[in-house]
Parts: sequence; C-alpha cells; structure tokens
Amino acid sequence: MTAPIAIDFVETDLDALAGATGKVAILITPEGKLDPAGRRVNRLSKGAVARMLESQAWEKLKEGSTISLGYPAGMAAEAVIVLKLRRRPVAEQARKAGAALAGAKGAAALTIMAGSTAAIADLSLGLVLKSYRFTDHKSKPDDAPGGAVIHCTKPEAVAAEATAMMAVAEGVFFTRDLVNEPANVLTTDDFAARLAAMQDLGLDVEILEEDQLGELGMGALLGVGQGSDSPSKVVVMQWRGGGDEAPLALIGKGVVFDTGGVSLKPAAGMEDMTMDMGGAGVVAGVMRTLALRRARANVVGLIGLVENMPDGRAQRPGDVVKSMKGETIEVINTDAEGRLVLADVMWYAQDRFAPAAMVDLATLTGAIIIGLGHENAGVFSNNDDLADQFLKAAATEGEGAWRMPMGQAYDDMLKSRIADMKNVGGRAAGSITAAQFLGRFVKDDTPWIHLDIAGVASVKSETALAPKGATGWGVMALDRLVRDRFEG
Repeated sequence: MTAPIAIDFVETDLDALAGATGKVAILITPEGKLDPAGRRVNRLSKGAVARMLESQAWEKLKEGSTISLGYPAGMAAEAVIVLKLRRRPVAEQARKAGAALAGAKGAAALTIMAGSTAAIADLSLGLVLKSYRFTDHKSKPDDAPGGAVIHCTKPEAVAAEATAMMAVAEGVFFTRDLVNEPANVLTTDDFAARLAAMQDLGLDVEILEEDQLGELGMGALLGVGQGSDSPSKVVVMQWRGGGDEAPLALIGKGVVFDTGGVSLKPAAGMEDMTMDMGGAGVVAGVMRTLALRRARANVVGLIGLVENMPDGRAQRPGDVVKSMKGETIEVINTDAEGRLVLADVMWYAQDRFAPAAMVDLATLTGAIIIGLGHENAGVFSNNDDLADQFLKAAATEGEGAWRMPMGQAYDDMLKSRIADMKNVGGRAAGSITAAQFLGRFVKDDTPWIHLDIAGVASVKSETALAPKGATGWGVMALDRLVRDRFEG
C-alpha cells in the first residue's frame, strides 16, 4: 500500500531555520503580517520576504496559495515557500492550503513554520492527501515525496489531533491504490486477499465463495460473473467497536473490470473500467480507517466482487435471473450489472445483520455524470434524516454530494413483461431508475442511502486534495457520518 508521507510536529525552533534543508514554508496573513518565523526568514534572506510582500504577485495571490522564493541568501534551503493564509482558517481552507504546500514542495523535504496558526492538523491532512503518488507499476518511478516537519506551539496536542486524521488518510490511500490498480493485478482473488489482510488491524473478515453464494440464492450476482475466469465472491468485514447496537452496513460494488459483457462497451475509454470497483474501494478504505482509529461503533462492510466479461458462458440480454430476495429480474442490458451485484449483497446484509442503516456505493451510471459532472456524487435515500446527516458530513469534509429525487413514476419504468422487473428502465432518468431498482431490495424498516459515485471516484484532472486518477471520495464523509451518528 502507498504510505502517506511522514509528518513530525515539533516545538517552534527559529534557530533551525538557517540550516534547514529542502524547502521552508512560512505562513503570512492576507494583510501581510509577519509572525516571528516570517521575521526571522526575512532577516536571513536579506529582506526578500518584505520585497515579495510589496509586489503585485502578492496582491494577486489568492488566499491558500503560495509563492516560492528560490535559493534564499543566508539559508541552506533551496526555496522558501510563502503561504498566504489567515491565522484562523476553517478546516477546509486549512486542508486546501496544505495541498498547495504539497504542490509547491514537490519531492523535497519540507519544514513548515506554522506557529500558533489554527487548524494545523487539517493543514497536515491536506499536505498528506495531495502528496499521494501511485507508482507501483513504474520501472523508474519519480522520486518519492519527502516528509515534513511542522514547527508549532503545543505540538503534542496538534499531533494527537492529527493522529485520527492520518488514519483517515491511510484509508483514503488504500481506496486510491485499489481504484488505480489495473485489472490484471486486482483480480477478484487479489482484492479479497487484500481485504483479508486487514484482519491484522482487528477486522473480522470472511470470504464467501461461489458455492456458498449459490446456496444463498445470489443468482443476480452470480449471473454477472459467469462469463469470467475470475471467481465471484462476497467479502464481509466486521468492526465491532461499539456495544450491542445494530451495525451500520456499508455495501460496495466491486466489479474489478467491466467490459459491459455481451452488451459490449465501446473500445474507446474501456481502459477506465478498472475503476468500476470504486464503491468497493471506498468501503474497504472506510473499514481500514475505522479499525486504525479504533472507532467506537459497530460497522459491517460487504463487498460483491465480480468481473463482467463476454464469453460463451456469459449472461445474455433477455436472460432472467433470480435474486436472493426471491424476485426475478429480466436482464435487458448486461452492462447494467452493478445493480445486480448490489441487489443480492444488500439483501444478504439485511437478512444477516439487520443493520441500523445501510449505505451502498457504486460507480453505477454514466447518467449521474451527465447530471452532476465530476463535482458531486448522487445521493438517493428513503430516509430524510439519514440523507441530511450524510450530506452534512460530506459538506463538513469538503466532499461534493447532491440529493437526487426518487418516486413511483420512475419505479414503474422497471416493469417487465416476463419477470418481476427489468434491470434498466430506458435512457431517461438512468441514474434514478438505477436507484429505484436498488430500492426494491431495501426492507421497509431499513434507512438507506445509495451513492452513485461514477463521476467522483476517478477523474482526469487533479482535484483540491488529490492528483488525477483515483480520489478516494467518500472515505472522509462516511467516517464523519460514523463519528456523528453511530459512535457513542
């Protein structure tokens, strides 16, 4: 797994500035007020900081952004990074500022003179998240990014606050690694093995194989994977950090590669379908985070692992499969496979665990990208209170999410002439009819959220806290939801 860069928190030592190597960062308020570290760097650099503050470049610099002063006289550092930031930034501002420092530092080690600035732990989280690089398959990888030493007041308290955040960062990195992996590496067997290894963190991990899934009646899930040589599986991860209360259930779509099956996708862009297990990746990252920070809550993560391939044994359009619930599904389009996987896993989760609430995540529809682009995940729910709490958690963590409508008229679009339902409802409202399909596998007394993350799981350009590629969207929001709603 890609390791987050090392961060150390130490008591402010101005005398260390002259000899600090790599790069040095100082924080200056938008008003241009220098703290003791800023004044010391200005003196060491023969007034370079003061001259920069008088420039138009400083005036035009947005808050949270940086200017670099190369090879300052009187210092061993190769550059001084000046970060424009108020003394008391909110968490999201601090995280974005940390990400800006990650971009400015490159591979160099970094000394940050944070002083008494607030939200330093959040700044360190942003620095770590933006420093992520996936280089497992490069024969000559770029230089690994160096770590950082943060000089501040009360370093022990800041370090304690940052510890839980670093557990979240490790969960995000785990998700990003999984989503970035090519499908010839991240097979269903390999994915399951990586999850089983988390038993070392205190998770109870159980892997259900195809014969067990057949005995359970998971015909919808098994139908998706029957054209692949990779065996279909369901992985169950339990974290028991609470009391006797019913758990929160997190359900992830784990299609390790999606060709579309017999309803074959266009060749252009099919290579991106390595990320079609993004929902499963998020569930895995959340479970890792909960275990690392020893969350005081009961949470179970369930992942359906399949590969959707065209083959002589593959599922055909027009086939009818029987779900674990006992209802039949006419498969109109074999490329609408994720909902078939989720339907059986969701039903199993409710039958076995009777969860207090259930959240499923899936890179489910291209339609959600048309509607919301790459800024927001689609949120569908049968429970206003749960949906509102998730949206609040996502907003707190800076992860875009937008609630979408549901209703009987959309559900009626799934009627089938020969089975209990179809797996698609046509082109119109595609993301909504997909959610309505899943809603048929939610028991009346189960609060439920469906998150369509097709637009946010992996992106073509960098985001505020991630390089391009896998984002790890959802780990922070779901961890926050657990903190706010389910921890004692």
